Amino acid sequence: MIPSKTVLTDDFGRKHNYLRISLLEKCNLRCTYCMPADGIALSPKASLMTADEILAIARIFVENGVDKIRLTGGEPLLRKDFPEIISKLASLETEVSITTNGILIDRHMAVLKQFKVSNINLSLDTLVSSQFHAVTLRNQFEKVIDNLHLLLNNDFKVKVNVVLMKGFNENEIVDFVQLTKFLPLSVRFIEFMPFAGNEWDRSKMVSQNEILAELEKTFSSEEIQKLDDERNFTARTYKIKGFHGDFGIISSITNPFCDGCNRIRLTANGKIKNCLFSNSETDLLTPLRNGESITSLISESIRNKKKVRAGMVTIEEMDDPLLHFDNRSMIAIGG
Repeated sequence: MIPSKTVLTDDFGRKHNYLRISLLEKCNLRCTYCMPADGIALSPKASLMTADEILAIARIFVENGVDKIRLTGGEPLLRKDFPEIISKLASLETEVSITTNGILIDRHMAVLKQFKVSNINLSLDTLVSSQFHAVTLRNQFEKVIDNLHLLLNNDFKVKVNVVLMKGFNENEIVDFVQLTKFLPLSVRFIEFMPFAGNEWDRSKMVSQNEILAELEKTFSSEEIQKLDDERNFTARTYKIKGFHGDFGIISSITNPFCDGCNRIRLTANGKIKNCLFSNSETDLLTPLRNGESITSLISESIRNKKKVRAGMVTIEEMDDPLLHFDNRSMIAIGG
């Protein structure tokens, strides 16, 4: 029997206490960096975790040290049994949060409040309606903005996730930071990352240094204040002096934060990925359905985790499509 304190500890001493669960592979947007242009082959419904199976797997992780769960997708609020899933996970008495595109937030405000899901990551890559349609292929910009304000007016803690891409939205960096002048939110700029079908190349990426350089055209070095980063941080955080909110930079490509990684991902069809960039997966759902223990499978997956980005140490390796072409698309991994 594996001691519970070591099940989620890898060979580099990193303790994994943060579980990200994808509820489904479907989404009501078609963001080009997340969903391949020709779509993806969806897992059969029978192969997706049920609400009870999500709870059963999550409970094992919690028993072994997980104290934070984030629900992702696809778009997690599209699950018809989302309220049931939230209520079941609430019984584990651990922090539960969600990542969403915001379109369906107003329909679920009551259940989010009831089960104290107060931390919301909202994906929004542009503040221009026409640009929103260009990247999502849907006309839902006003709905997302309305629901962003609905969350803030109801005292939710909101982080706005912005995937930056050259030629698309790098000219909105200052505009997004200006949102934090009066609104109590955190904007997080995310470097464009390679996944199956998203036609990644480094020339499209806006790096951490480029983001800061763009902000320095508007704000002085004294105004741009570096904040203390959270433990196991993904975003290096900053604040404009006098502004209400803050902003962060998630630099997975140019300045990775693997040394403090504490995250595990569980796909909608019940497989764990020990790294976002890894193309290897461990099936937990099949043995769970067969009545077998999955604790040793979890432990083995964690121990096999590479030190940096699934073994891709340099940016040059990230450039090589042969190293990540057979990874899932982002929508099938879970954001």
